[in-house]
Amino acid sequence: MDLNLKNKVALVVASSQGLGKAIATQLLKEGASVMITSRDADKLKMVQEELGELGVGQVSYFPADIRRLEDIQKLVQQTRDTYGKIDILINNTGGPPGGTFDELTDEQWLQAFELNLLSYIRLIREVLPYLKQEGGRIINIASSSIKEPIPGLTLSNTLRPGIVGLTKSLAEELAPYNILIHTVAPGRINTDRVVQIDEMSAKKAGLTYEAMVKQARNQIPLGRYGEPEELAKVVTFLVSDACTYMTGGSFLIDGGKVKSI
Repeated sequence: MDLNLKNKVALVVASSQGLGKAIATQLLKEGASVMITSRDADKLKMVQEELGELGVGQVSYFPADIRRLEDIQKLVQQTRDTYGKIDILINNTGGPPGGTFDELTDEQWLQAFELNLLSYIRLIREVLPYLKQEGGRIINIASSSIKEPIPGLTLSNTLRPGIVGLTKSLAEELAPYNILIHTVAPGRINTDRVVQIDEMSAKKAGLTYEAMVKQARNQIPLGRYGEPEELAKVVTFLVSDACTYMTGGSFLIDGGKVKSI
C-alpha cells in the first residue's frame, strides 16, 4: 500500500520522546519531512541526529513551550520557512498531573487547560492557513479517558474529552477544505507517562510497582502494554493517502481494555 507521504511535511509536537518521537520516526520512515519540537533544545538535537541516521525523509527541530502562544507562532512559522509548507499536524502533549478532585488547585486546573487543550486549539489555528491551501491532516492525541475515566486522573478525565468535542466540531468545519481530523486515544503504552501513573497507583494501593503492572496487564485482553511504535503506525495510516474517507473519528489504541461501545 502506497501511503504517499514522501512529499509531505509534518509538524509533530512533544516529539523528543515517547509517543511523539515514535510518530515522528514512523513518518520519517515513510519519507516525510518532519519538524520535531519540545522545550528541551539539547534533547531535540540528539533526537534529530538519531533520526537522521534512518537515511530517509528530513528532520529538523525547533524548541518551543506550547503553553505560550508566541512560541507556537514561531514554531509554525519555522516549520513553514524550513520546508515551504505544512501538510500534517500531530497535536501531542504530556499528560496533566494525577490527583483526585479534592487534591487539585485552581492553578493546576488552569495549567492543565493551557497545556492539554488550549495548546491544541492554538496550534490548529496557526497551522490552518497552510492546510487550507491543499488540504491536510490533523491528529489530536488524547487518552483512553475519552471513553472511560481513569481513577486518580481527574484533570485528564475532564480535559481529554474536550479534545474529542474539538475534533468532531472541526471535522465538519474543515471538510470543505479537504482537511481530515481525528482523535487517537492511547491506553497503556510503554512510555514514561505510564510508568509514573503505575508508580502513583502502586503507592496509593500499597502495592509494589511490579504488582501494580501485573494487575494492570491482567485487565488488558491482549495481556500486555502497547509499544509506542504500534500507536505510531495507526497515526501514520490516518494521515496518509490510504485514509481519505474518514474524518472526526476517535480511535482507541488500548489492547481492548476499554469496554465501552
